[in-house]
Amino acid sequence: MGNCCSDDGGGRSAVGGTSASQHDHNDALESFLKSRGYRGLFVQIELSLFASNLRDRDVLSKSDPMAVVYKKSKDGTLEELGRTEVVLNSLNPKWFTKLIINYQFEVVQTLVFRVYDVDTQFQNVDVKMLKLDEQQFLGEATCSLSEIISKSDRSLTLVLVHREESIKSTRSQNLGELTVYAEELSSSKTAVEIVFSCSDLEYKDLFSRSDPFLVISKIVEGGICIPICKTEVIKNDLNPKWKSVFLNIQQVGSKDNPLTIECFNFNSNGKHDLIGKIQKSLADLEKLYSSGQGENFFLPTAVGNNHHNKVLKSQLFVDCFSETVQHTFLDYLAGGCELNFMVAIDFTASNGNPRLPDSLHYIDPSGRPNAYQRAILEVGEVLQFYDSDKRFPAWGFGARPIDGPVSHCFNLNGSSNYCEVEGIQGIMMAYTSALFNVSLAGPTLFGPVISSAAQIASQSLVNGWQKYYVLLIITDGVITDLQETKDALVKASDLPLSIFILGVGGADFKEMEVLDADKGERLESSNGRVASRDIVQFVPFRDVQEFHLDLLVSNKACNRFMKGGSPLAKSLGSLRCPRQEKDFKEAFEVNLRTGYYQNQMGEESMIGKKEDDDCLGNEKRREKDEVKGFLEGLVRYK
Repeated sequence: MGNCCSDDGGGRSAVGGTSASQHDHNDALESFLKSRGYRGLFVQIELSLFASNLRDRDVLSKSDPMAVVYKKSKDGTLEELGRTEVVLNSLNPKWFTKLIINYQFEVVQTLVFRVYDVDTQFQNVDVKMLKLDEQQFLGEATCSLSEIISKSDRSLTLVLVHREESIKSTRSQNLGELTVYAEELSSSKTAVEIVFSCSDLEYKDLFSRSDPFLVISKIVEGGICIPICKTEVIKNDLNPKWKSVFLNIQQVGSKDNPLTIECFNFNSNGKHDLIGKIQKSLADLEKLYSSGQGENFFLPTAVGNNHHNKVLKSQLFVDCFSETVQHTFLDYLAGGCELNFMVAIDFTASNGNPRLPDSLHYIDPSGRPNAYQRAILEVGEVLQFYDSDKRFPAWGFGARPIDGPVSHCFNLNGSSNYCEVEGIQGIMMAYTSALFNVSLAGPTLFGPVISSAAQIASQSLVNGWQKYYVLLIITDGVITDLQETKDALVKASDLPLSIFILGVGGADFKEMEVLDADKGERLESSNGRVASRDIVQFVPFRDVQEFHLDLLVSNKACNRFMKGGSPLAKSLGSLRCPRQEKDFKEAFEVNLRTGYYQNQMGEESMIGKKEDDDCLGNEKRREKDEVKGFLEGLVRYK
């Protein structure tokens, strides 16, 4: 459910002995406890949500429900923690999206769950962008996290009612039920890639073959099945082979924990037909892969009071079973990787005369930063901590330097030889100086600055440097070189580079969204080449500036970013980096530096050890790890 670190402040407050509503904590005590092996007075809990008997608000179909989870403070204010996906045509949805929160024994953590029917016109919109007041309210329920945790099976069923503010009588109308299941998370970096296929599935449709898909669930205490992933639907196929599914051992619990794999025939009305099911652990599935044999599905049947399983001729096969380690952001930092910040600023005439207060480039004598300065500060002050030399390439575009032609990529520092400046303040000073040394012109072209950033990233790759680059482009208008920009982005998609485009001012930026392939359609160049991954995140600044930050204290800005507290930082956090090994396999590999470290139990562990060939000869080779989850937790992607 996205960044769910919103209760981290409470956990830290508990360690420091202060009120949960305060943000300060005792760093010294926390450091002491961690040095002794204590990880804090809280544990991470994963919540799974199910609903039943929801109201049907659609005329020609069933409701399309989505759940939203809030944390309720003592003063009654609600803080949104996350949203599930939308389940189509269902009054009894089981959501796959999970919510992860920190559970604190000594703090009453009140949760509010609201269920909405998402209107058909919004079903292709990212759930995070949905405006809830445009959706139909189906009901809400409230409980404390401790109520769920204290149950023997860690499951609590709540009655959905109208919003508290709309209840005018003591009797609440039952609007359905919501079941919340809680499970403590165990830490694991191991993930498994599995490719499933089936043979001889039964016909379930009258005039065509079945449209099968798989649902994988884990079995927990009390026999409860918790869905953890599903495959895509394959149309009209009785011998389907699905795309890879990825399971983290943390999701499953262990390789020996039982899993239920159910095969369904898809129906658009939401009533999917069960074709068959099997129960296997990950260890069992690995054995199936090794043997090359299939496993017969079964169907639970009842004859009178007797229940038995009818074995089917349909079989499930495991065509691929690959176990890998997912390195975290901290692993890569420990291995010597760095984030490098770059910035490009729009100096086109549409920004207005910098000497007039209505200009987007106006330098306020009072010291109040303009939109460009705020963006530089907020993003730069986060990333600067991960760059060792803090020398940042900075460019301008769309302006005419003194006695020169219009330039679409000029060095912000005025130099003709180098583009770097010293620190974030160096960027700010170079930006202010440039306003007095160039004439705003046009048009708005992104291609040249993207190519310049890509050249630096490419050189880093050639030299084997462990660097990942983030380019911030701040602009006030729609670009005029759309195809050239697409070509540059497609070419750069193979490089260790992500691009954050921030639109300032009141322009209509709809045309810019085509660069941000959020809907799954990757960019295509003029010669037909498709981008290997989505490297662009576009956000209008007006959508994220409804907040206040102490921009003078950079470490606070960084902390807010890491906790997901700043809307702009959340947007930066959705920059795309490769999620799966194949997504970036040929683009960027990182050698983690040699190094052992002692974990908190005092045991010796190895992180990406790169051995000295002179000492160990050919016994061990240099370990190479593809950038998988390279910016996990900081530069989150979809």
